[in-house]
Amino acid sequence: MHDKTTVIHAGYEKDSQSTMAVPLYQTTAYEFKDAQHAANLFALKELGNIYTRLMNPTTDVFEKRFAALEGGAAAIATSSGMAAIFNTIANVAEAGDNIICASKVYGGTATLTTHTIKRFGIEARYFDVHKPQELEALIDEKTKLILFESITNPSVDVPDFEGITTIANKHGILTAVDNTVATPIHCKPFSLGCDLSVHSTSKYTTGQGLAIGGIVVERENLLDKIKGNTRYAHFNEPDASYHGLVYVDVPLPLFSLRMRLALLRDLGATPSPFNSWLFIQGLEHLPLRMKQHSASALEIARFLENHPKVTKVNYPGLKSNVNYPYAQKYIKGGCSGLLSFEVESFDQAIMVADKTELFSMVVNIGDSKSIITHPASTTHQQLSPEELIAAGVPSGLIRLSVGLEECSDLIADLTQALEG
Repeated sequence: MHDKTTVIHAGYEKDSQSTMAVPLYQTTAYEFKDAQHAANLFALKELGNIYTRLMNPTTDVFEKRFAALEGGAAAIATSSGMAAIFNTIANVAEAGDNIICASKVYGGTATLTTHTIKRFGIEARYFDVHKPQELEALIDEKTKLILFESITNPSVDVPDFEGITTIANKHGILTAVDNTVATPIHCKPFSLGCDLSVHSTSKYTTGQGLAIGGIVVERENLLDKIKGNTRYAHFNEPDASYHGLVYVDVPLPLFSLRMRLALLRDLGATPSPFNSWLFIQGLEHLPLRMKQHSASALEIARFLENHPKVTKVNYPGLKSNVNYPYAQKYIKGGCSGLLSFEVESFDQAIMVADKTELFSMVVNIGDSKSIITHPASTTHQQLSPEELIAAGVPSGLIRLSVGLEECSDLIADLTQALEG
């Protein structure tokens, strides 16, 4: 099915009430038929609902629909985008292991990988997404994951997918791409050789800033990469916490299965059924919204590129941008609604951000309302000046999330803010 059909129909089989809208199953638990039925569910002899920390019928539709849109085998919804990223790391790595992360990533991912996972004994190493050859010197026998973004936030770079996945596959290492900014409408990571896709569904998926959530999607046939792979022994050996289950022996998508049975069970970063229901509503018009977000962002990027007070514009849809060739190869139908631009100084950036009227100063993206953010003083404030430069976030950088307003009104607002 095409994307515009998938987002409306995939994953939903009408229940006994035959409702056209996906029902909201706002419940904590589910009644078993009898003791044997309950035992069978816990032993995986039957599949079904046990407890909403593990699964929920509304969330199940959302997971199936999102997986179908991404072209994946299965998905696990989480309570936030950061929960999706952390659970992805925790599902493959343990104390003594390392992951390799792109040097330019979202601020929350930067602090998670730079600081937080160290306390779990997991090391993060960093590489330039335009220089995948750097990976060779960073990989060792303890490397469990290569993590990067399809369109980076806020530097707005597009990675060399082919170069990264070729090296990862050579060493039998899983790749995970944060596809939040591009969305499955503009980028299909599995068709580009990636193994896992993660999203903050708080962004374009909901589209109106209504709910916090995340999702992890695994590609078809991931078993082929994990089975017998010594990097991922815990998928190949009995899980003592679940009756000696060997994940590679179960005829289900194994990455998602372990994340559900081990991580959602024990860490509990589960979405509310109501939030899953909201995400389902957002998905139905995601293709239409992304088309408009992308068109307006490109028009604004062209305006900013010609403004005398703007020293640089970061948007891969611009032919002058270093990422343009990568976007032409890997990003389809538009480059999303995220862009950033630089002015001369920290103080000037603050002044411009403060003077906008239609752009709201908010630390979010992907909303129907346009948003302006100064990352150096907010999302990336915890980074040192050197780390800011390495992350592609100089002090004069301003990030825009272009909404669905009339584009000429947004350009007029930026004009008065830059020239005031």
